[in-house]
Amino acid sequence: MLNIFKNPENILPNSMAISFVIFGYATGVYMLFSRLVLVNLAGVVLTAQSLIISAYLLHEFSHWSIFKTPDVNRRWGILMSWINGSCYSTYEEIRDKHMRHHVDRADVLTFNVQHLMRKMPVIASDLIRALEWVYIPALEILMHFLVITLPFIRREWHYKCPRLIAILLVRALFFILMAWLSLKAWLLYLLAYCIMLTALRFADAFQHTYDVFLQSDGEIVDGKLRDRAYEQANTYSNLTSIHYPWLNLLFLNFSYHNAHHEKPIVPWHQLPALHRKLFGDTTLLPVIPMSKLLKAYHSHRVIRLQSDDYGVLTNDSANAFIGAVGVSFLTAL
Repeated sequence: MLNIFKNPENILPNSMAISFVIFGYATGVYMLFSRLVLVNLAGVVLTAQSLIISAYLLHEFSHWSIFKTPDVNRRWGILMSWINGSCYSTYEEIRDKHMRHHVDRADVLTFNVQHLMRKMPVIASDLIRALEWVYIPALEILMHFLVITLPFIRREWHYKCPRLIAILLVRALFFILMAWLSLKAWLLYLLAYCIMLTALRFADAFQHTYDVFLQSDGEIVDGKLRDRAYEQANTYSNLTSIHYPWLNLLFLNFSYHNAHHEKPIVPWHQLPALHRKLFGDTTLLPVIPMSKLLKAYHSHRVIRLQSDDYGVLTNDSANAFIGAVGVSFLTAL
């Protein structure tokens, strides 16, 4: 079993991360059913953190950075997608979308959410803005909803419908059973899921100032030189903590983002060492702690929904950094 890993040093950290997701998710969901409020709260935190790590493990499996063969990475990636709810897209769709992000050095998206917000009925866009103002990730939820529903609407995607119906039946039965056993547990699970979406989008919002293209645009031919220098100049390492590196494990070291883009096949547990090799102990850009981004995330949480401008980021302040939205690798068609 152990020889399926790429190399021996991968075994312990990856086994721990995978075990945390599987057992943490099961334990966290079980704790949501408790009659004790403190156990419920701990269950929400554990469930949310398990969902977050499952998303970043799916990212690792998409890069084939954990196991030797693509097929084993694929099978584990599919399991993670079932846990975090991105299984409505296939593993191949998720991987292809993310690989375009690396190869094209751009945010290649299924939807341009800014255009979507402008085109939808005013009452719908106002509702989304209102929900986002109170920190409910409504636009992210809408994107997941579109991944599920668009294949039933667009003729060229009708071939996906049988698979989607099967997944919907399985997951609907799970959540109906949960709500029947305990409506409180079901509502707490929704809270944990929204925490996951918020954590992922907070990280995603400030990691790139890439140009945005739709997958339907095909090959990017706008003439801009998107070389490695462009990639690093438009990528930021929004570290959870500079002084306490272990806190970056909350995002499975995904916040060492310049290091990840420098060598995408390097597994998550080797990124801190690669980061130190590239940037040493610098606290200057492209390194920026998440604590400096909290005000920007708060201040621009509504503006970000319709802004085509990333704003301004300097070594002195990140308050004018609007950031990106709708760039999650979990939503692909």
